[in-house]
Amino acid sequence: MNIKQSILIRVRVVFILIALAAAAIPYQVGKLQFKEGDQWRKKAETINFQYREVPATRGNIYAGDGSLLATSLPFYRVAIDPTISKGNLFNAGLDSLSKKLSGFYKDKSASSYKRMINDARLDNKRYLVVNRKQIGYQGMQEMSNWPIFRAGRLGGGVIFEKVEKRYQPFKSLASRTVGFINEDDYGAGIEYSFNSQLKGKDGKALFQRLAGGSWKPVFDAEDVKPENGYDVYTTLDVNIQDVAETALLRQLVDREAEFGSVIVMEVKTGQIKAISNLQRNKSGNGYGENYNFAIGDQGNTEPGSTFKLLSMLALLEENNISLNDKVETGNGVHMFYNRAMRDAKNGGYGTITVREAFEKSSNVAISKLVDRYFGSSPSKFMAYIEKAGLNEPFDFQLVGEGKPFFKKPGTKTWYGTSLAWISIGYESKLNPLHTLALYNAVANNGKMVKPYIIKGISKGNQIQESFQPEVIRNQIASEKTIKQLQELLEGVVSNGTAKNISNADYKIAGKTGTAQKLVNGAYTKKYYTSFAGYFPADRPKYSMIIVIDSPNGFGAYGGDVSAPVFKEIADRIYALDLELNPGSKLTMVAAAAEDRGLPYIQAGKVEELQEIFDEFGLKSNTMNSEEWVKTVASDTGVKLQINDTDKAIVPDVSGLPLRDALFILENKGLQVNYSGKGRVKAQSILPGTKLSPNTTINLVLG
Repeated sequence: MNIKQSILIRVRVVFILIALAAAAIPYQVGKLQFKEGDQWRKKAETINFQYREVPATRGNIYAGDGSLLATSLPFYRVAIDPTISKGNLFNAGLDSLSKKLSGFYKDKSASSYKRMINDARLDNKRYLVVNRKQIGYQGMQEMSNWPIFRAGRLGGGVIFEKVEKRYQPFKSLASRTVGFINEDDYGAGIEYSFNSQLKGKDGKALFQRLAGGSWKPVFDAEDVKPENGYDVYTTLDVNIQDVAETALLRQLVDREAEFGSVIVMEVKTGQIKAISNLQRNKSGNGYGENYNFAIGDQGNTEPGSTFKLLSMLALLEENNISLNDKVETGNGVHMFYNRAMRDAKNGGYGTITVREAFEKSSNVAISKLVDRYFGSSPSKFMAYIEKAGLNEPFDFQLVGEGKPFFKKPGTKTWYGTSLAWISIGYESKLNPLHTLALYNAVANNGKMVKPYIIKGISKGNQIQESFQPEVIRNQIASEKTIKQLQELLEGVVSNGTAKNISNADYKIAGKTGTAQKLVNGAYTKKYYTSFAGYFPADRPKYSMIIVIDSPNGFGAYGGDVSAPVFKEIADRIYALDLELNPGSKLTMVAAAAEDRGLPYIQAGKVEELQEIFDEFGLKSNTMNSEEWVKTVASDTGVKLQINDTDKAIVPDVSGLPLRDALFILENKGLQVNYSGKGRVKAQSILPGTKLSPNTTINLVLG
């Protein structure tokens, strides 16, 4: 075979192969189109169209008075399908739309927006994010009236993708209690504990996958609308919460402490009115709410001397002892086996009464009494802990409640010294919530109520679930014992370790606590200080506990550190609560005005008040040099008094219209929250308090 024939054969073979391949293509096309068409079309739809979840609107969280603590605000991501609008609509409106986008976002020129949208239309791009910056509801409403956009989704191609963000109107107020929830449904506080009620039920909608991996919502008759979440109503009082946080933070900063916690509870109901937890930030600069110390596990922290109330309860219930019985404390040191029990006072208290032992918080006296009467049968003493309901969690409404811990007689961890040390608040764990419940029960004449912070769950105006006060112990001790315990708690404030917070306006009953910190199995010179009690002592309405950990400075004891915070909060609550303080200035001025037939005007600008007095024919003294004054009813008419708003202190704005109060307070750099209507009847920060930067003041109007 010559070369020519060989080449010819090869060419023919290649030609035949090409012909066969060409014939196979129409065959495969036909096979895909007709035989396997349905299969591949379904697969394409699966890839390009999906039913995806549409998040429900999360429910709101409210304070006890209806103030909004947390809500979901709608924000929108603006996108457009530039291929939808008709040519005349698109061409006529593009220039104007581009100018408006440029003026609204202020990030690029009108020509840049025009080029971006026009290029997307020419490229047949079905989904274009106009700007990554999210806009609010008002912005969305404004854009809905712009050229092209006003034709809507089907006519102009505009897409407002809703993105909800959680917002707390009071900012950091009660932030840990309100809590948070992350994208993995993990969090803290109310947001986490009541997530199933708040989050609602997500819906479903059809989305189309576009080039670049983005998804565009497509209207479909089978879309499932989301069911919005329920609203949660708390027992919190924003005014008391603000007072509690402010007082706690001030003391933490002054004492350079590690952390602190406050709980304020209503005695009769167990409703928590305020709960605050502040901890030093890791950077050491400032404090934040990072852990709920009020209800959580206290780690190696022991309750200290606030637990002596339970010891006295057991002693008075089990034995026929009198508060005037004598107990010898010697030089303040007593040996239990090979371990020394010491009093805080060097040299001891000598011979004192049982009453004095409690008021002075003598470790030696209390432990000797408990050892004397329960040493042979420690289980009897431990039974009183169970009777008072302190041995088990309360099943509190917020996730994270710590479990109390007490050693048990007869176990490997029980030693001959255990009873003595437990009696004064050591070798045990008890969170502040449990301690407060004990003191609240004494204030409530022996009836222990379960603390709670959520009072209702609703959808719109329909209540889905409500929570009522719950009695968990009808009587933790006899009536006689409860009366004696109340006497002892009042004595601590009038004669004992907390006499520095005694005042003439109302009585406080409570007990100081100071526990050495246990670190790596050894007690240190760092202290866990506390004060638990209630007020007014003769008609208790609120109970409260303050704990402050590792304070620095001289006098790092409960009476020096925690008790003053208790008094500051109690003073402000007493001033705000007209039920507790019926003789307040507001009531007296109103009564005086009524008795004399005078108009009820308490305060304001001189020239405005003078016009009113002239209109009514009322006589008043002139105050030409003053701008803001207070009014007092007098026998001859109305007397004006100087209302000093110029000094670097929190002014008295009671009686002022909201407009004037806002003007005065905001000019002093205060952030103002208010509730109600009318004139100011109460303010959360007492007049005369030194101004602090970035302070929030709450006003009650009525």
